[in-house]
Amino acid sequence: MIDRVLDGIAWLCMLVAGLALVIVVVAFGWLVYGRYVLNDTPTWVEQLSLLLISYITFLGAAVGIRRNTHLSIDFVRESLPFVPREIMRYLSDLFIVVFGACMAWQGYALFLDNTDRLIPMIDVAEAWRVLPLGICGALMVLFAGSNIVTRIAHGGQERE
Repeated sequence: MIDRVLDGIAWLCMLVAGLALVIVVVAFGWLVYGRYVLNDTPTWVEQLSLLLISYITFLGAAVGIRRNTHLSIDFVRESLPFVPREIMRYLSDLFIVVFGACMAWQGYALFLDNTDRLIPMIDVAEAWRVLPLGICGALMVLFAGSNIVTRIAHGGQERE
């Protein structure tokens, strides 16, 4: 049940990131059309794209934790006997939990510090650009913590 909820959260993150990517592509299409056809370059495209890229990047990174798809060099770990290999897996997830907690905490602080500062050209609070940092950190804690709990519950077996 919990796995399905977490997979649903990961799916929702990928949906939001995918929609943001579509918006970025359309915005850059408008930029090219405006610049070369209308001879009137839309100046807001760059700032909107930077905003959306932060959502795409951070949400995608959190989903990578859930799906265990991040780039890793695990041949050393996998060549070890069972006990040291499992210790390394737990340590890896624990480091991700700690790092994610720091990201969530500092992302939240950064969000609060930037609520009154506006992004030029699009007049949106700068806080919206740093919000994905905190969201990604919280999701990393949730997903890596879930990996630890699942591994403990299944006697050291990885989630498929």
